[in-house]
Amino acid sequence: MAPSIPDKMKAAALDRFGGPEVLGIKTVPVPTCGDDEILIRVEGAGVGVWDSLEREGEMAGMMEGQPHFPYVPGADGAGEVLAVGRNVRRFKVGDRVYATAFLSPKGGFYAEFTVAKEKHAARIPQGMKVEQAAALAADGITALQGLEDQLRLQAGQRLLIFGASGGVGHIALQLARRLGARVLAVASGEDGVELARRLGAEAVVEGHRGDVEKACRDFAPDGLDAALVLACNDRCLSALKHVRQGGRIAHPNGVEPVPQGPEGVEVIAYDGVPSQKTLERLNELIEAGPFHLEIGHVYAMEEAARAQKEVLQHHLGKLTLRIH
Repeated sequence: MAPSIPDKMKAAALDRFGGPEVLGIKTVPVPTCGDDEILIRVEGAGVGVWDSLEREGEMAGMMEGQPHFPYVPGADGAGEVLAVGRNVRRFKVGDRVYATAFLSPKGGFYAEFTVAKEKHAARIPQGMKVEQAAALAADGITALQGLEDQLRLQAGQRLLIFGASGGVGHIALQLARRLGARVLAVASGEDGVELARRLGAEAVVEGHRGDVEKACRDFAPDGLDAALVLACNDRCLSALKHVRQGGRIAHPNGVEPVPQGPEGVEVIAYDGVPSQKTLERLNELIEAGPFHLEIGHVYAMEEAARAQKEVLQHHLGKLTLRIH
């Protein structure tokens, strides 16, 4: 028997764009499932550093059509499929999935129920708990596309990851090792250094106080082959001078200051763009062996405003909301 789907749900939503104070618990309609979509009973939602920009209205121009209120944010999350559209073939009711619904006109994952496109969802990788998978989609897509599509990372290459203890960074570190690269991780804080070391970085240096340039010289005397920049400061800009001619530097849009490389080095700005192909590749790499998704803190849905403030402060991995 198909589970019953309520008409209304609780969501952490906003009545207008603004500061953290505009985000509160509202009762809103459960979104309806289109032909190419799935309805997910959300168990956990990721909290991204970009969520505050979405809340402030900075991303409204990127949406399809005009934003409507109450507005439910939340780029990614995980849970159980409750309904599928008539053209959906890859999922059935009861499947456990993670997905992204970034800037969806039907609302995001800060809610008890969310609709996602079939092509923007994947089954939860074997061995991963749903509360970890809640933090996987947006950061995993950004990490993998940076490494494979933008840097075209090859086995044996020497890669610098700046921001290796954050949400995208700690995933990228593990994926790069799966791809056979050697990794110099620049992490934030002693706890970040310890995490990067535990996840398999060959060399690790603290990004605010450590001698990053010496670490680059020691790790790659002939120059780094590639750099993935997920956070940037003066030490980062100095480190990037150690990327060899013909090497590549990639960074997601929004990283500031904007990374710059020496002459003869291509610098690529990109967005993580969800696709079925990327999600399937992500699962393939994750399932190749033990994989760790670091959840820095889990908040109740009622604490969404606090989570959006604290995601901009020092933390490891990704922050999440517990929904159901």
